[in-house]
Amino acid sequence: MSTPYPFTAIVGQDDLRLGLLLNAVSPAVGGVLVRGEKGTAKSTAVRALAALMPEVSVVPGCRFSCDPVSPDPACPDGPHAEAAGVSRAARTVELPVGASEDRLVGALDIERALSEGVKAFEPGLLADAHRGILYVDEVNLLHDHLVDLLLDAAAMGASYVEREGVSVRHAARFLLVGTMNPEEGELRPQLLDRFGLTVEVAASRDTDERVEVVRRRLAYDDDPEGFAARWAEEESALRERIAAARALLPRVVLGDGVLRQIAATCAAFEVDGMRADIVMARTATALAAWAGREEVTADDVRQAALLALPHRRRRNPFDAPGLDEDKLDQTLDEAGPQEDNDGDDDPDPGPDGGGDGGGGGGVPPQADGDRTPPQGSEGDDTPSQAPESAPDAPGRSAGAEQQPVAAAEPFRTKVLSVPGLGEGAAGRRSRARTAHGRTTGSVRPQGALTKLHLAATVQAAAPHQHARGRSGRGLVVRRDDLRQATREGREGNLVLFVVDASGSMAARQRMSAVKGAVLSLLLDAYQRRDKVGLVTFRGKEAEVALPPTSSVDAAAARLESLPTGGRTPLAAGLLKAHDVLRVERLRDPSRRPLLVVVTDGRATGGPEPVALAGRAARLHRSEGTASVVVDCESGYVRLGLAGELARELGGTAVTLDELRADSIAGLVKDVTAAGRAA
Repeated sequence: MSTPYPFTAIVGQDDLRLGLLLNAVSPAVGGVLVRGEKGTAKSTAVRALAALMPEVSVVPGCRFSCDPVSPDPACPDGPHAEAAGVSRAARTVELPVGASEDRLVGALDIERALSEGVKAFEPGLLADAHRGILYVDEVNLLHDHLVDLLLDAAAMGASYVEREGVSVRHAARFLLVGTMNPEEGELRPQLLDRFGLTVEVAASRDTDERVEVVRRRLAYDDDPEGFAARWAEEESALRERIAAARALLPRVVLGDGVLRQIAATCAAFEVDGMRADIVMARTATALAAWAGREEVTADDVRQAALLALPHRRRRNPFDAPGLDEDKLDQTLDEAGPQEDNDGDDDPDPGPDGGGDGGGGGGVPPQADGDRTPPQGSEGDDTPSQAPESAPDAPGRSAGAEQQPVAAAEPFRTKVLSVPGLGEGAAGRRSRARTAHGRTTGSVRPQGALTKLHLAATVQAAAPHQHARGRSGRGLVVRRDDLRQATREGREGNLVLFVVDASGSMAARQRMSAVKGAVLSLLLDAYQRRDKVGLVTFRGKEAEVALPPTSSVDAAAARLESLPTGGRTPLAAGLLKAHDVLRVERLRDPSRRPLLVVVTDGRATGGPEPVALAGRAARLHRSEGTASVVVDCESGYVRLGLAGELARELGGTAVTLDELRADSIAGLVKDVTAAGRAA
């Protein structure tokens, strides 16, 4: 086993270390989510924490780490007779993003269960993590069905495995630690709320600190054991401090005054439910114990709020996490009175014992400021085509670039789905063959049996019972009789937006509505677990504003800063989208694309722009790309060019009004498959 990097050798990252140490002091805090850019020691810190955790006493031979003092009465390896426990180090169990359900929760031997009536159970990662740490790197990329299992286990402290009426239950209480890069997508709100604390990490911009990081890392890589030995004294001191804080924790007093401050803070920031209040109370208590005090102070409450609330106050995935610290201080003052503390009683939340951490544990306040649309005229490449796109100031160039405008308020959109039956990653958009969902049939299993189709299995075994010498009540089942259930659920798609940013779209109110519509579709894509990409076209060319990604936050940010102006190279936009989809088909052949073209249908610039756009559209149609055109044309005179483009694509056209889920046009709009007659 390789020597882990010492926790005390990590340079900087005070908030990260504090969040992990508070969970080591009080596992009831509920774990920590570490958000930040790649290469910021997230995984290193989590793996190093295990060496600081106190040892656990377990029942000898128990695969589920039962406590000998109070063993689980329902343990599959039980019942346990009274015996002296054995001590071992706390485990850190890593859950791979691509793990199977059986690897996470364990697996039953269905063949033995049917033929012999025994529960032959192989424990999974949840059993291994009991009374230890469950670490999920890139937790935001975890499949939905694994997220659901984690939610259940975290909520109930137990894992249930059921296969066709045969069930096994075992305890599964663990410290949940997740790391993620927000650029790759956000977490579902249900899982986000399960993490007690969240910390934001970023690489230091201080030259000396960066030099020290590199120096220590190179020294560790050259001689891991020697490097760890040089930090052994600091590691031992920190381990002793954690043990002392754990021993002090039951004696820490949480007074009514600080409880009122906790409740007032959670109410002021409008967090959902009561979990935030409970987590804040436990975190403040752990902070006091970590500082060696037996009473929680207002400063502990403030620090706890900066750690426990930022990820709970987001109302949609486009909100920036964080707290307004001025509002926090005002709330604490109003809910006071503040307790008087002398200098010796100042909290000491830093992992190295220094500083009061006044601004630590959170992120700088986010400026929500009003986004006022810029004043000025809007240019147009063809001012005679539509009254709303005509310039309103003399001397303004028709092809001039306009400043970005703010998006209108997002709304709930209709479901745009890809026709047919796919086999892509689990999601919530289009029909697909998945591991979860309604049962539609059965097949012979190609590998390990995971979802038994009981009726089909019995039907396959029944004709052979006499030949197999059946004499008792049990069914004689052979491997060849087993049938795997086929299921139908929903998949996530690649939603590629192709947005017209030309002068014909530049009227302020019109572009604001267009951005609001795309923002609404992005929010829908987030909820349906899609990948998204953004192609824009204006002037003389098209560009990939955002390559396909799971981060709708990044797409929303690119959309907000999108300028407009110039001619309308519609063909260039469609061809650029074709290039993006071609590359993505090679990377992920099973993920089906959905092309969403947001335009008024005009095509200008270059020779034969309309004919070129038609040929580019038919190229998408020939490859079977499902598509929808969001018609942004407005005004009394409408040319119907977007509808013509949709016919060339073999898709469907919807207006901005029809895109709303509450419009009279219906509740669901399926995208017509390519190949539909023009």
